[in-house]
Amino acid sequence: MTTISHDGKAAVIKNDAEALRTAEQLAARFAPDAAERDRVRRLPYAELELFSRSGLGGITVPKALGGADVSSVTVAKVIALLARADGSLGQIPQNHFYALEVLRVNGSPAQQQRLYAEALAGSRFGNALAELGTRTAAERETRLRRDGDGYRISGRKFYCTGALFAQRIPTAAVDDHGVLQLAFVPRDAQGLEVIDDWSGFGQRITASGTVAFHDVWVAAEDVVEFQAAFDRPTAVGPFAQLLHAAIDAGIARAAFEDLLAFVRGRARPWIDSGVDKASDDPLTLSEIGRLSARLHAAETLLEIAGERVDRARAEPDAQSVAAASIAVAEARAITTEISLAAGSKLLELGGARATLAEHNLDRHWRNARTHTLHDPVRWKYHAVGDYYLNERLPPRRGTI
Repeated sequence: MTTISHDGKAAVIKNDAEALRTAEQLAARFAPDAAERDRVRRLPYAELELFSRSGLGGITVPKALGGADVSSVTVAKVIALLARADGSLGQIPQNHFYALEVLRVNGSPAQQQRLYAEALAGSRFGNALAELGTRTAAERETRLRRDGDGYRISGRKFYCTGALFAQRIPTAAVDDHGVLQLAFVPRDAQGLEVIDDWSGFGQRITASGTVAFHDVWVAAEDVVEFQAAFDRPTAVGPFAQLLHAAIDAGIARAAFEDLLAFVRGRARPWIDSGVDKASDDPLTLSEIGRLSARLHAAETLLEIAGERVDRARAEPDAQSVAAASIAVAEARAITTEISLAAGSKLLELGGARATLAEHNLDRHWRNARTHTLHDPVRWKYHAVGDYYLNERLPPRRGTI
């Protein structure tokens, strides 16, 4: 029985099993048109309305406030299912869940009650975190200055995945004391400009473009401290990275399944070895076997990492958060590699026909190549090696 509301209101998901069933239902609806959406860059307004009405946007809300409070393992599986159907669609909710996790860790009871209620009602939260032109990825030039009983925000953001489709845009800005805050800015705030200038060759419909703040006023009750989520041990960083790993795992699974379907459905007459079908070609069988093993390993590491994140969320301390970060870094590294390998092998084993525009099978590799540039995988291997060899805890930030 479907759990997707058809009356314009968001359904309320009660537990992990229901969240996974709902994600599977949505994925089944999103997958058939994924190639066409990517080809013509049709932005997924209708699909995201379905996401909102399904209730999936509220699955991390605490039970005491009406949500299902599902496990991190379940959230990762939900993201992977959506990314399997459409890599771009799988990425859009990532920042929504990230903002809700910051709210859980740092928000006041009043802020949690109000903003979680919005999520349960179907509101989508985008993001305006990253900036172009700063000396480091962690540096922020966007400012939050006091103005009476509220604040004014001035600055410019990029890579704002989900902002174009959101009802609120959580925005990272530095206050008058040099402290990083997260302002949950209403999408219709005066002076807020969302610019659809994302032109990446992959993840084409995420609309991860620019948000400009022209002296935008925001209420004090909509501002949540952000920096404290990393000044002390919390699972905010590894939780965010877990969802990025889930996106890559979903893209990898989609590429692998399209590879199987494409190779099964055609002959390889140019092989002069007495083999009539690709399904009997020893090289093809070997390569698919290698991909399958690596994909299963990546999906297993993703689940293990989710379990570590849940432990850190339940009992956050330096050791539990470090263990979660390392487990997620391992999953992130392997999902990066398998998503790229699966997309590339699909084109290699599919041959020239797999590159035809009518199939649009190259979107898997393009999506993986674009999304895996989010943060360098080489530094994840560095952190993992340092942890095991030197027993040095990884830095607490959103990229490990």
